[in-house]
Amino acid sequence: MKFNPCIAGKCTDQGTHCEGCGRSHEDIAETKKLVKALVDFAQRKGYENSEEFANFIGKSLLNKLQPPA
Repeated sequence: MKFNPCIAGKCTDQGTHCEGCGRSHEDIAETKKLVKALVDFAQRKGYENSEEFANFIGKSLLNKLQPPA
């Protein structure tokens, strides 16, 4: 399955899937929950360099998704 981000102004909440991005509403809710948890964590830590934190999380995620060599 390919990830499609939400499209501002085109997302819908009717049915089982969003008409804008095509993802299930369950997938969207889980993604929002993950993002909220990361934001809450960074805010609790008081990180002043939030962009660097976000970049680190993104790179770390990509590294862990790579298949083993």
